[in-house]
Amino acid sequence: MAHLEILVSELPTLIQSLKLTIGDSNEIMEQIIIINNAQEKLRNIKKLIVQELQFDRLKNSAIATLPRLITVATLFIPRLELVDPVIIEKFGNSETKISLTDLLSKIDSWIEWGYFLQAIAADILSEVKLVNQLNSDIIHPSIPSEFKTLAESLKISLDLRKSNILQHQIQQIDNYQKQLLQLQEKLNYIFNTVKNSRSLLNILLGVSAFYGKSGFALEWLDDDHELIISSEEKFQELTDILNDCDFFQEQVSTLIIQGNTLIEQAEEALKNIEQKINKEPIISQKVEIAPKFATPKIVRSALLIASSLLILGFCGWKLREQNPQLQQIRLSLTQEGSAIAPDAGAAIANFKSAQKLGMEAASLVQKPPHPLKVWQQAQNKWHQAIILLDSIPHKTSVYDQAEKKLAYYQINYKSISQRVLIEKKALANLESAQKLAMEANLFVKNSPHSQLSRQQAQEKWQQAINLLKAIPESTFLSVQAKEMLPIYKTNYAAISQIYQY
Repeated sequence: MAHLEILVSELPTLIQSLKLTIGDSNEIMEQIIIINNAQEKLRNIKKLIVQELQFDRLKNSAIATLPRLITVATLFIPRLELVDPVIIEKFGNSETKISLTDLLSKIDSWIEWGYFLQAIAADILSEVKLVNQLNSDIIHPSIPSEFKTLAESLKISLDLRKSNILQHQIQQIDNYQKQLLQLQEKLNYIFNTVKNSRSLLNILLGVSAFYGKSGFALEWLDDDHELIISSEEKFQELTDILNDCDFFQEQVSTLIIQGNTLIEQAEEALKNIEQKINKEPIISQKVEIAPKFATPKIVRSALLIASSLLILGFCGWKLREQNPQLQQIRLSLTQEGSAIAPDAGAAIANFKSAQKLGMEAASLVQKPPHPLKVWQQAQNKWHQAIILLDSIPHKTSVYDQAEKKLAYYQINYKSISQRVLIEKKALANLESAQKLAMEANLFVKNSPHSQLSRQQAQEKWQQAINLLKAIPESTFLSVQAKEMLPIYKTNYAAISQIYQY
């Protein structure tokens, strides 16, 4: 028995080693050996427990318990206090006394989990493409890290007085915008891969792309047989990763809009600077015309001054002589300009209107969350702005600017449209939950003594609770949902208690 107690005292360490860290594929083989060793020790403990149970049966013991395991079970208590609630089932409970039969059942589960991990490891190592992808992911930052870096980078204070700095800042923001778009695409890939793949290996590829160089480990299966994953001492289920993808999608959309707003402000400031610069030379030319021609290279003697005056007179005569030709050129340019003026004027007007709508839309969605109505207003403004920009003809002076803004506005429109869908879903959930709550109350009110009515009411409350829980925290209705949730849970608990009796 002493030998059994010693082995049981090693259980916390053994259980913790029953995980598969996925990142660097070169380390997977080493982990298989560690898992195999842990299984061997578990099998030894199992063998000793079986022997002890057989001995107890001979003594006609009805329930075999091991008083000396009280100290062993105590070893689990500090571990459980440090373990995330998501993973607590892997380590068992914190009872101070555990029966040998229960311990035997847990050991069987742990050994089976070890076989599962070994099978996954073998599948990974047999897929060359999968190994290459895992090795590629491990050199890139995780989604949370990448988002944090971009969010910090976009905290730019524009220098609205210096054009060279502004141009550099616009280029910086434009680069960050491209990185945000890439991050958005990556999030879409991860979400779709994890949610829609039926192959566990494909799911692991999505998870690998999410965690990047942080790496991750397969820890356990919960009661619903959902995979529990750890990374940097944080435990998550696959559904948590999907929720994180939703959260980061919303945050990335907000950053894209923020970046576009900064570009708008910087370009407007550049335009103002250019207008000021263009006005200044005109004034100085009027003042400097006379000295420029009257005193070319004032040196040595008055003879040079007289020569320069003769040159001035000659030049003036030549200009007057060429004046009819200049007038003809000027006339043709005027006629050409008047021919395209209507299109050019309309294009400029449309461009300015689109800019105004874009600024209004960006202003509307600053500092979320907002009600659905606000997101829809911004969505409509982006849509109108896109239509205006898309209508600008190719040969007009603002076409290139319009094309650039059109690309930004389309990104903004797509981001806002996603947010509108999220808010609509949240609103639908809230309204459905309220409707279910009313129906639950009616069941109880109309048939207070009917067991079937109470059961139906209980189901309605549970459905309503699930709908409220599904409302994302980033939505406008999240606060209202959180206020309603405790009330619904109380009602559910009350009806459940009545139903039991």
